Amino acid sequence: MEKLSMNLTAILKTAMKVLTSAPSFFKEMSKTGGFLEPLIFMVVMGVIGGLIQTIFSFFSLHIAGGMAMGIASIIFVPILIAIFGFVGAAILFVIWKLFGSQESYETAYRCGAYISVLTPIATLLGLIPYIGSAIAIILSIYFLVIASIEVHKIPSQKAWLVFGIIGVILIIINIGGQYSARRLTSHADQYRKQMEKMSEDMKKQAEEMQKQAEEARKATKKMQR
Repeated sequence: MEKLSMNLTAILKTAMKVLTSAPSFFKEMSKTGGFLEPLIFMVVMGVIGGLIQTIFSFFSLHIAGGMAMGIASIIFVPILIAIFGFVGAAILFVIWKLFGSQESYETAYRCGAYISVLTPIATLLGLIPYIGSAIAIILSIYFLVIASIEVHKIPSQKAWLVFGIIGVILIIINIGGQYSARRLTSHADQYRKQMEKMSEDMKKQAEEMQKQAEEARKATKKMQR
């Protein structure tokens, strides 16, 4: 238990160093040493992000759905981050190779893993429509540029130009996706309200027909008497 506590303390200290002095951290970062340490760091950041998502899901208007989504976040966010961390590292490795980097895939993975320190921050920013996700992308681009300069020895101007273009494209795609999703949600809500209204109208019609049938039955009995 004490060892686990020490490991978590070390991870949190590393996270603070990445956030507060990224140039120094990436300049001193070990380029080798295996995948386990950065993988654990990435998973812990994912767990923290999932916990943040869970906390805010409790304030959802649909409590049951919010709790289910929150619990799912704690389980699936770290798993997805761990899986896509390797895929993301492969993409970064190719981009840095095209830049002229001489570093290995492992180095690219370690850079991407420590940039995952932004996962909890991105989760919080995601609560702000449009602007939040844009800020998260800008932060990611900043850390990628720093890693490019300090680890891969890529000229600053080239790094800012290429990753800046990538960032702008990602922001446009993200905002467009959010806009489409919100429109779809709005249309779904309107459709749901229409269906509820139709259901209510049909219910009222059925009650009215039942009432008329009851009155007709009473009238028939009265005539028979």
